[in-house]
Amino acid sequence: MGYTAIVDYGVGNLMSVRNALSYLGLESKITSDDRDFERSDAIILPGVGAFPDAWEKLSGPGLDKVLRREAVRKPILGICLGMQLLFRQSEEVRPCQGLNFVQGSVQKIPTDLKLPHIGWNSLQFSGDSPLFRGIPEEVYVYFVHSFCGVAEREDQVIARTNYGGPVVAAVQNGNVFGTQFHPEKSGEVGLAMLRNFGGLNR
Repeated sequence: MGYTAIVDYGVGNLMSVRNALSYLGLESKITSDDRDFERSDAIILPGVGAFPDAWEKLSGPGLDKVLRREAVRKPILGICLGMQLLFRQSEEVRPCQGLNFVQGSVQKIPTDLKLPHIGWNSLQFSGDSPLFRGIPEEVYVYFVHSFCGVAEREDQVIARTNYGGPVVAAVQNGNVFGTQFHPEKSGEVGLAMLRNFGGLNR
């Protein structure tokens, strides 16, 4: 049986992701080793904190190049800040480039409501993504963020939520998926999404 590689770059809630996969019976490995990514069936990029710091820790050892290489042949899932890193650039703290899997930029959530956005919000799906297979519309998932991705291409947005206005909640471009919310903290619904992701390349 193969495994999912969880990117260890000093930014992210690694153990909660690993524990969720273990609960589902999915093997995983927390790693920053190029060989582990090459041998994996799938990759998860978690992330917590500010975009520029995360980008430096990701690109410094060349993990950005590894992700671009592996995305051609296996599923990748970015979670929270990990999803934001999938975008072309970010305006958080200072202008900063990203992985450019998703066309658009990361900006402060345009809302009059309190930031950070912390709590449970419902999803509105767009398109038919395998990440949400078998999951009904309007399910609630858990968010913690002040910035959000603003996509330039509608076909790369697979879910939105509302926080004083529409906010991109999930994206997809080919093998690359991203969720602004935390599936590993979203109960049975989130586990169903991780199960769907885990089955994409097995």
